[in-house]
Amino acid sequence: MKKILSILLVAFSTASLSASAATFQQMRFHCDNDTTEINDLLRKGAQSGLKTPNQLVAFYANELMGRPYVAHTLEGDNEMLTINIHQLDCTTFVETLYALTRSTLNSRTSWRDYAANLEDLRYRNGEMTDYSSRLHYISEWIVNNRSRGNLIEVTSDIPTADHIVKNIDFMTKHKDSYQALKNDSAMVEKIRNYEVGYRKHRMPYVKKQWLGNKKVKEALKPGDFIALVTKIEGLDISHLGIIHKDDKGEVYLLDASMTGEKVMLENEPLADYLRHSKNNLGIRVFRIMQ
Repeated sequence: MKKILSILLVAFSTASLSASAATFQQMRFHCDNDTTEINDLLRKGAQSGLKTPNQLVAFYANELMGRPYVAHTLEGDNEMLTINIHQLDCTTFVETLYALTRSTLNSRTSWRDYAANLEDLRYRNGEMTDYSSRLHYISEWIVNNRSRGNLIEVTSDIPTADHIVKNIDFMTKHKDSYQALKNDSAMVEKIRNYEVGYRKHRMPYVKKQWLGNKKVKEALKPGDFIALVTKIEGLDISHLGIIHKDDKGEVYLLDASMTGEKVMLENEPLADYLRHSKNNLGIRVFRIMQ
């Protein structure tokens, strides 16, 4: 009976996603073989036999290794569901890993399910409307997706976890840096209305000074998503990636690297990587909810 209920729940969840997903006309593809390659990746994931979210995240990250870093691929004259697995930045890399993993956990191998899961993660309440419906700030991205059962934040469970309070309003204070906000006062006001909810936002984080600690390293799992907390005024997160561990249990960052210009494994432990960055304060950690 439990097995039947589980199957029905998965089917209902998938049907709901498909019903609310963007239409084909609302999608923007990088090239003609995007859909074919997504289908191939999902078949590989299904054949891998891996069952947990973290295992699948790590598997798909390895499949995407070496793909070029390209920024601003989501931007355009109109908001569309951008599907581009050939050019990735730090955020679209993590979103891609989520959509591939979620599709596999739901036993789906079609690019259409991938697209529905991508929209569900990227947009507020899972529905794309305009530029303001995109979850631009990672803090809201985590809160909104956690409330809908997509992600779970585990930062507070990490030994030495602390909290920081910030006003998150970078976009409206730097509107000229965003093409969609530059000449659109109505859109600026929409974004500002969402920012209001993140005044004096209290968020958990693990200070970078603790990332070499044995208990902290043990608590971090391969395939965990991590967000780098920044000291930049008005901004919460400056970078995303996933945790990789070597045979000795040392923790590394696997990311779509702007400096490395590709999806890659950083060549020094995470603690050392962050020690060199003046603007980074530490990390937040979250996982795909199963």
